[in-house]
Amino acid sequence: MERIEIKTRESTELIDITGKVKEIVNSKDVDSGICVIFTKHTTTGIIINENESGLKRDILALLNELIPKGKGYLHDRIDDNAHSHLRSVVLGSSVAIPIEKGNLTLGRWQSIFFVECDGPRRREVCVKVVEG
Repeated sequence: MERIEIKTRESTELIDITGKVKEIVNSKDVDSGICVIFTKHTTTGIIINENESGLKRDILALLNELIPKGKGYLHDRIDDNAHSHLRSVVLGSSVAIPIEKGNLTLGRWQSIFFVECDGPRRREVCVKVVEG
């Protein structure tokens, strides 16, 4: 398993990790298989979507609107970041992408994003390439 180190800069942000994941897949010399990308943190997510600046702002606005900070969540009594945990639940902690002919089978407009919901922090994403 490989790891991608990420240093986030904002409380909530999307970071395109597609290039780093592709580098890992290419280094494995796997013709056919699957690539699993997993975040080890309960206040982050992994998603696939288009890397377009307006859409990225829309995604962040949607997260802020659906799950706003400071809405009286019970977990906030502990460390005031319940909104981050709840956003992570909606986003999901992993994605699996098929590999064909040595390449990720991403669609033309698809990118892999790490989503920070409780930054800024140092984070780690795990990437596992399985031949098959």
